[in-house]
Amino acid sequence: MDKITETLLKLVSDYTEDGYKGAAFNIRENGGCAGRQSTENIKIEPKEGGKGIDIYVAPGTKDEKVFIPACISRSGVEDLVYNDFHIGEGADVTIVAGCGVHTDGEEESLHSGIHRFMLGKNSKVLYEEKHIGTGEGTGERKIDPVTECTLEEGSILEMNTLQLGGVDHSIRKTRGTLDKEAKLIIHESIMTDGDQYAMTDFEVSMDGEDSAVDLISRSVAKDDSYQEYHSKINGNARCAGHSECDAILVGNGKVNAAPELFAGDLDAALIHEAAIGKVAGEQILKLRTLGLTEEEAEQRIINGFLGA
Repeated sequence: MDKITETLLKLVSDYTEDGYKGAAFNIRENGGCAGRQSTENIKIEPKEGGKGIDIYVAPGTKDEKVFIPACISRSGVEDLVYNDFHIGEGADVTIVAGCGVHTDGEEESLHSGIHRFMLGKNSKVLYEEKHIGTGEGTGERKIDPVTECTLEEGSILEMNTLQLGGVDHSIRKTRGTLDKEAKLIIHESIMTDGDQYAMTDFEVSMDGEDSAVDLISRSVAKDDSYQEYHSKINGNARCAGHSECDAILVGNGKVNAAPELFAGDLDAALIHEAAIGKVAGEQILKLRTLGLTEEEAEQRIINGFLGA
């Protein structure tokens, strides 16, 4: 594992000098495995041909973490990986899945991670994901994550995703199907600058009674960057669904927000909200009275908005 990968791991997945001591982990570096460890309750098995892993969490597993970061440390790498998570009934675990892409030349590098979650009855998963791009190369840094989740009765999947910066192009797709009393909670934060592009595409179907979805997106589009947000919530039973997109524009940033709702049942309660605007002048003025420059005040507001 090279030094660039180590730096990226610290930025996106809480990597320490002791590694991921005592936890299950799989480190992917430039399309290959740089380290793997299973535990008694969490087994990680490679797929044939090195194209991904299967993670098996035993029923009833509690308070354990599994780390599955992926890093690209040079230009000219195109990495596609399939990671499948099999979560046993009644388990309650945290999954940390950061991704960092570094380019130092003219060729682009791309990481595409396809993550498929199968949550057993009454299980719970907290999924944390950070994305970052680094390096002085002119080659584009691309990250295209795909998430597919199937939630059985009473299961809960909470996803917190953060794009820290430096990613030139990103298409984030999420698809979900929910059974009775299942819940999907997604909080994403994205920042783009320069001429970067980011697109979020959610589609979730609530097929079981008393299932629920909460999708919240916070984004900042700076300079000449462009973002798109598309969400579709399908309420096919008695259920509750909420979609919210809030975006801040800085400079010539542009955002297109298009939330969509489909009620296929009389008792489907669905709400969507979208708001786009610039940083409020009175907020900047208040912080400037505390001694901050205009740029520092603006950054403080953005960091608070994104939860960074």
